[in-house]
Amino acid sequence: MGLLETNNQLERFTRNKKNKKIIYFIVGILLIIGSITLYKTYSFYEEKKSFNVLKRRIPDFGYDIKLLSVVVDDKKSESIPERGLYKTNVHCTNGTFGEWDYNNWNLVLNNVSSESKCNVEFTSGLSEEEYNKYIEAGKALHRNTYRGKDITPYYTDGSLYIRISNGSFEDLYVGDYIIANDVTWLIADIDNYLYTGDTQLTKHHATLIPAEPLINASMNDTDTTEGGYAGSKMVTETLSNLVSSDGIIGKTFGSHIFEYRNLLSTKINPNAINQSGGVFQGASDRWEWYLRKVDLMSEMNVYGGNVSSSSLYDTGIDNRQYALFQLKPEFINNYRKINFHYWLKNVVSSTRFAYVNATGISDGEYVAASYSQGVGVRPRFLIG
Repeated sequence: MGLLETNNQLERFTRNKKNKKIIYFIVGILLIIGSITLYKTYSFYEEKKSFNVLKRRIPDFGYDIKLLSVVVDDKKSESIPERGLYKTNVHCTNGTFGEWDYNNWNLVLNNVSSESKCNVEFTSGLSEEEYNKYIEAGKALHRNTYRGKDITPYYTDGSLYIRISNGSFEDLYVGDYIIANDVTWLIADIDNYLYTGDTQLTKHHATLIPAEPLINASMNDTDTTEGGYAGSKMVTETLSNLVSSDGIIGKTFGSHIFEYRNLLSTKINPNAINQSGGVFQGASDRWEWYLRKVDLMSEMNVYGGNVSSSSLYDTGIDNRQYALFQLKPEFINNYRKINFHYWLKNVVSSTRFAYVNATGISDGEYVAASYSQGVGVRPRFLIG
């Protein structure tokens, strides 16, 4: 072997050794960078996860023990106890306020920071009376809070009706909506007809309305209010068809639609003067109790007061404004920037019923009972 060949081999060996060093160096740098990136990503994820756990209502299926400690009857627990008769005490740090929601069986937190920590103590011995008071207080919170969440999954899996019928209204709030059969259905109120009627309604319920009118229709074939609201074609045909097994309401909610007792106007005095200011002649002067599944809303349900209504016989138990319209008044005549007219159950005169005008005014002057073009049907019904 010559000297030249030996030098060439030595040169190649030296060059390869240098190349390997460079490769090892680069790989080492990449590993360090990757490790730092992975660590920061994981740390960010953990921080974000922890913050999100605190920011939201903590679910009953898990929590981060570093951020939330649970004590059940003086013993530290790794899980939140099942729903039961427990007294609760919530203490949080760093200005965070925590409260136990008995309806959802979750912790509700306000003014949360990523450094907050909370301790929840559960102590056996809460009486059923005290428990029911907490449930009622929680229900009031649900009724007085607009949320607007899509709760269609609860409708699909059937849990919607359990959440209503057990009185907890778990994760249900005013303005939440269901999309079914190409209609958006809104929760307008919660338990607002409880204990009303000549035979009291004692079942928990949610009052639903379509977000927009379902159809256009007249109140009667002719311009008359004779027979009051109860005697109108709207009641005897239109609404009955909507709630039948083939109707849009009936086929959507079926046996979960409640029958309840409602007080409806049945007769008018054509010579009586409307109570709204003496402009209209003809007023309801009799009412009767009926077993009902669906009805039009009253002026009180929508506006919170009577405007064009002819007399007290138009209102009956529909004497309170729905929470939805109190919290989101724009929903009275508009949904998602679409305005509309629709009928109400109140008699205005011998020829007219009240209606909501698309412009936002409460009306009853310009549209007679037989008018159908552009006047919608936006009924209410109860489910549970």
